[in-house]
Order: sequence, then structure tokens, then C-alpha cells
Amino acid sequence: MQIVPISKFKATCLALLEKVRETGEPILVTRRGEPVAEVIPPPAGAADAGWLGAMAGRGRIVGDIVSPPLDEQEWEALGP
Repeated sequence: MQIVPISKFKATCLALLEKVRETGEPILVTRRGEPVAEVIPPPAGAADAGWLGAMAGRGRIVGDIVSPPLDEQEWEALGP
């Protein structure tokens, strides 16, 4: 595990994050020699899971979704 002082992490954050992504090796960020944070790669397959389509196949249709819910005579907007 690579140990990086917080000042160097701040200056080279994007490059260090890219290195973690490419190598999979975590980085320990320290302040005055004390650990502050650990940057680790995401779990395998985390990038594949998107929010679009995440609920596909989990819903069900109950009843008629095409016909109006009320008869024409009950609609106030149609007027007398």
C-alpha cells in the first residue's frame, strides 16, 4: 500500500485516483504521519450497475391502464 501525505494527495489527487483505478492498489493518506483516509478501488462490477433500468421487471400492472378511470358523465371538465 502506498502512503501519501495529504499535501501531496491534494496536489496530485486526480493522478492518484487514476492510479488506484488502474492498479487496484489502495493508497493511505496521512496528515503528520497519522492515517486520515484510505483510497480503495470500487468493488468489481460497480461501474456496470447503473440506475437506468435498475427496477426493470420489478413492477406489475394491475387492472386497466388504458381506459379512463371514470365514465364520461362523471368528468366535471367536460361540462353539462
